[in-house]
Amino acid sequence: MSHSSGPRARIVRRRRGGITVTATELRALVERALRLSGAPKSGEAVVTLVDDSEITALNESQMKRRGATDVLSFPLLEPTAYPARPGTARKAAHKVVAPIVTSETLPLGDIVISIDRAIAQAREGHGGTDGGTSHAPADELRLLAVHGALHLCGWDHRTPAGRTAMWAEQERILRAHTRAMRASA
Repeated sequence: MSHSSGPRARIVRRRRGGITVTATELRALVERALRLSGAPKSGEAVVTLVDDSEITALNESQMKRRGATDVLSFPLLEPTAYPARPGTARKAAHKVVAPIVTSETLPLGDIVISIDRAIAQAREGHGGTDGGTSHAPADELRLLAVHGALHLCGWDHRTPAGRTAMWAEQERILRAHTRAMRASA
């Protein structure tokens, strides 16, 4: 995807192996999620694939929660920079100015995914949006990538309405991605 056609994603692999999703496919999936969520065309998200040790350290230092988690998102734009989301509060931490559209890249934020958690959740039947799905680790990684991208774009699942809407949006994006992958094969 060219820079002018929509938001971009950059993939950083600090934990390799265990899942058969290429960086090219993961990039295309995250870019699709960003585009469908109304991210600025000049935006860029960074997706970093790590192990449990690294995500545990981030979870404890940044989120003040103990232990490993599957995905963390660190948005750089306020939720008010995006369209309203069902069940999601629109309060900004500070006064938000609309993003300036230039040829410069606008950082959207970071998504950090634990490959170890994705593999374990998928294999142990603790994956999917319901936390009770057993599927391929690659499918869990795809879900976590979309989930992280939606959080960057102002989606939230703290309320039942927000959760229902966000899960439906994740499924819509994953279905679109699957169709696109089949069409290009």
